Amino acid sequence: MTGEGERAMTIEVVNETDYDVDVESLGAQARFVLDRLRIHPQAELSVVLVDEPAMTDLHVRWMDLEGPTDVMSFPMDELRPTKDDEEPEQGLLGDVVICPSVAEKQARAAGHRTEDEIALLLTHGILHLLGYDHAEPEEHAEMFGLQARLLAEWVAVAAERP
Repeated sequence: MTGEGERAMTIEVVNETDYDVDVESLGAQARFVLDRLRIHPQAELSVVLVDEPAMTDLHVRWMDLEGPTDVMSFPMDELRPTKDDEEPEQGLLGDVVICPSVAEKQARAAGHRTEDEIALLLTHGILHLLGYDHAEPEEHAEMFGLQARLLAEWVAVAAERP
């Protein structure tokens, strides 16, 4: 909850592709994940859905890797999840960039819906913005465990939404 004079968390979801993506649901999911991780209610997040040429450009420019990827995160103020006895820090979370066409291919290979893959990528991207990584086995276990828990909680909440 935000008090008087505080503004609500700003989550902007922009679809720059021809894919039919439920941007309202993605915004609600992002808010859910950030609330669960106790991110400051005035934090700002941008989620952008791009096509393969745009994602390829970002992937080459920032990671020096060829071709498009599924999701990239661009942190701003290095915000971190807050423990129950701590006050969350205010700031800009950053940008999560998702490529729906890559997500669609991955969803098909995994045997689930593209929407489910995009939801997974959104959660994954947000966790990267918050400093989680999966380069080392311990980090991988922590990040993917948290990702699975957050997704399961979101699916349960989303099923109750009208």
